[in-house]
Amino acid sequence: MSPSLRPLDKLVVDVLVDNASGNYSSKPDNVSSEFSNVVKAGAHEISGPNLCCAQLGLSLMLTGYAGGVRHKLLFDAGPEGAIFVRNCRNLGVALDDVETVAISHGHWDHMGALPEAITEITQNGKRKVPCYVNPGMFLERGAQLKDGRIIPFQIVSSPKDLASFGAEVVNDIEGRTLLDNFFYLSEEIPRVTSFEKGRVDHMCREGPETPWRSDPLIMDERYVAADLDGKGLIVFSACSHAGIINVLKHMESTLPGEPVFGVFGGLHLVGSLEKIIPDTIEHLKEFAPKQIMPAHCTGWRALCALVNAFGEGIVVPSAVGNRYTF
Repeated sequence: MSPSLRPLDKLVVDVLVDNASGNYSSKPDNVSSEFSNVVKAGAHEISGPNLCCAQLGLSLMLTGYAGGVRHKLLFDAGPEGAIFVRNCRNLGVALDDVETVAISHGHWDHMGALPEAITEITQNGKRKVPCYVNPGMFLERGAQLKDGRIIPFQIVSSPKDLASFGAEVVNDIEGRTLLDNFFYLSEEIPRVTSFEKGRVDHMCREGPETPWRSDPLIMDERYVAADLDGKGLIVFSACSHAGIINVLKHMESTLPGEPVFGVFGGLHLVGSLEKIIPDTIEHLKEFAPKQIMPAHCTGWRALCALVNAFGEGIVVPSAVGNRYTF
């Protein structure tokens, strides 16, 4: 049976961590800038210490409203705890009322700040917070350079470590709805398109005593989706290692009957994957999204191509400190 999502009257998305800062770009009415948000949070001047830090990675706070009920979900935490906490503080985004944490995949730029995030959310362990992960996230990861060397990635915190910070760790492969059916956290994303083949440089291993092996598909990746009442589905795809078309095809089959309203997140159309930008855009047109919010690992070439294909009325780039209201 397909999961049933509760249509949301309103969804607010705070960009807590992203690669870019975008204060000086004009924005549509449903997007407030970092400048506006820090002033609203109490900043008396615009200054370096009062603003956010942009950093390679992604973290989104999703706050949904339906029928007088509010639920709050943290999707990824970014790479560094101090920056995550600083950005939340400067934006006035509270952490002590976060009800659930969901992680997209086991890379340091999405999980590196998770210990500090959970510590803040649980107020140093005074309460527990559910944290949804899957076993594939805890492999060691790395990238193979052109000369054959493998550069390891930072090892992310284990489920045992996350529990020690106050997480109620849910470590399994199942897709599920979260928080009274406000959000859907996906299962493994099938790779069905002919052109989305993953990262050829990506490597993994079970531990330091085992050999590295090729891992282009990064099968631990998950997405989060929500249903905006009267608009359709919005998908949050933190890196789209699966390929954003594979993500959308899976969402369409898992949550049938609703159009795609929005695509938010990293599209990972960089480096060797720049060659699939044209195919990605042509297939994306078939879903006719009303909003595309490229973030994190999308890349400037893909961003320019998306604007050329869909127009500025649809493509609204993400930036740290932005607040989107749908």
